[in-house]
Amino acid sequence: MTDAGGASPMGAVLVVGGGISGMTVALEAAEVGKDVFLIEKNPYLGGRVAQLNQYFPKLCPPSCGMEINFKRLKNNRKVRMYTMTQIKSVSGAAGNYEVTLETSPRMVNNNCTACNDCVAVCPEERDNDFNFDMDKTKAIYKPHEMAMPMKYVIDPEACTKCGKCVEACKYQAIELDMAPKTFTVNVASIAWSTGWNPYDPTRMENLKFNQSDAIITNMMMERLAAPAGPTKGKILRPGDNKEPESFGFVQCAGSRDENHLEYCSYICCMATMKQITYIRERYPEAPIYVFYIDLRTPGKYEKFRAQLMDDPNNHFIKGKVADIVPEADGGVTMIAENAVTGEKIEQKVDLAVLATGMEPAAKSQAAALGVQVDNNGFIVSDADKAMLSAGCARKASDVVTAAQNSTAAALKAIQASRR
Repeated sequence: MTDAGGASPMGAVLVVGGGISGMTVALEAAEVGKDVFLIEKNPYLGGRVAQLNQYFPKLCPPSCGMEINFKRLKNNRKVRMYTMTQIKSVSGAAGNYEVTLETSPRMVNNNCTACNDCVAVCPEERDNDFNFDMDKTKAIYKPHEMAMPMKYVIDPEACTKCGKCVEACKYQAIELDMAPKTFTVNVASIAWSTGWNPYDPTRMENLKFNQSDAIITNMMMERLAAPAGPTKGKILRPGDNKEPESFGFVQCAGSRDENHLEYCSYICCMATMKQITYIRERYPEAPIYVFYIDLRTPGKYEKFRAQLMDDPNNHFIKGKVADIVPEADGGVTMIAENAVTGEKIEQKVDLAVLATGMEPAAKSQAAALGVQVDNNGFIVSDADKAMLSAGCARKASDVVTAAQNSTAAALKAIQASRR
């Protein structure tokens, strides 16, 4: 069978998902000589890490690690990358899988230089999902500042095909009649690095996410703090752009709950600790209230946690938030019971942050394709079948752990391709 560019190489590896884990698997396999097909459903590579303001262990921006991996991918002819591409079907067995893929129309071809002339004339707007709908882009847009590939894309639901972008483009890069493409590849192994989604906060009705602009998620906070985010790095309350004078964090928002996610999502405590540092940089004296069940800050991060808990303006309350009440002035009141003293607490804040957990992104797709998943939807590696899981598709984890188990998955994929 053939791929979009010709015959499929023998012993190739298919990597499903182009986040930090997928790029790690692809590069580790390609740099020892394996041919790799790397597919990603979004119009860009980078996954969730691309949406962060900073990440551990060095609290550096995504550009630190991403641009190195992007350069390695561009320079490695063993990797064939396909964005806006998903699996339609899988057949065969270890060593000889036939996989049908479909690429959605980008409506922008490789002539694009990201000059922005098309955006200037586009009359239609769309909610910016990269920024969790906190701002808008035009119907033709660049996914984010360091997107790879650095090409624009058209949202078919927002585009009216008025043709103004076609007229403005000097490079004949826009094809409004571009159609989906279906093709097949033959591979020896498949590595699933499909990542995670933030747990849907609207499912926790008591936390009132959709009833107040003063209630955001931890990933929304990452975008607010990011220099290229909707507020250019200013932490402002969505809706009225008020500078918050007080903050609250709700830990385990959906995690460790038999009605939602039964497991601990691992990263939420550290994400909150990190986001407290964002707030302190901008609002040095603002009171911050953290409601938690337990705090998980393993190993070297204990010192980081201890420093934040020593700040007299950071208040850590052991207790689960039972309700959040929107207030007339735009703020909210967080209601909880202190598990140590037994007293009922009502704490008003200008901005509440829900530390929502990690939900495996492909749990429904994986089951439909016959891939084994555990009770929580994480993909289970099966070396005998040359089906490997990597990163947060395998388990909830931070960036460092995801990269480590992705390297392990690459090794197993390489071994499977030698059969």
